[in-house]
Amino acid sequence: MAHPAHRRHSGPGADPFREFHELYQRMGQLWQTAVPGGGGLVPPGAWVPPADLEETEDAYLLQVELPGVRREDVTVELNAGELSVHGEVRERERAGVLRSGTRRTGRFDHRVSLPRDTDAEHVTAELRDGVLTVTVPKAERSRPRRIEITG
Repeated sequence: MAHPAHRRHSGPGADPFREFHELYQRMGQLWQTAVPGGGGLVPPGAWVPPADLEETEDAYLLQVELPGVRREDVTVELNAGELSVHGEVRERERAGVLRSGTRRTGRFDHRVSLPRDTDAEHVTAELRDGVLTVTVPKAERSRPRRIEITG
């Protein structure tokens, strides 16, 4: 399955390594879908839910699509710069015979590496309307600040 390429114009203040990071993320997704079990990246039998990772001025925001998943069936962990979201989508009980089904069930696992400039003590996670939003604040010392010039 091909994913659309997102092109951004380079301009002042553009991150020259952003394209390498995006390529690394896309290659990881391709590897996870091509190799059973993700070649050790994803536990055997697990699947990877769709997700977006956004960087703002003061935090990293991970949004993972988890429709129909209960809060108690999801675990979020941050360990050594790796943010991991895993859990299970349970099969629903049915009264009749399932004639067609395309919904994913079973264990899922999404992992993303973050820069070391995170504040692991103040991470928050919220599950609302089938979307899990994990906010990982940047450490105070890593935030850009403007220096006044005197003289």
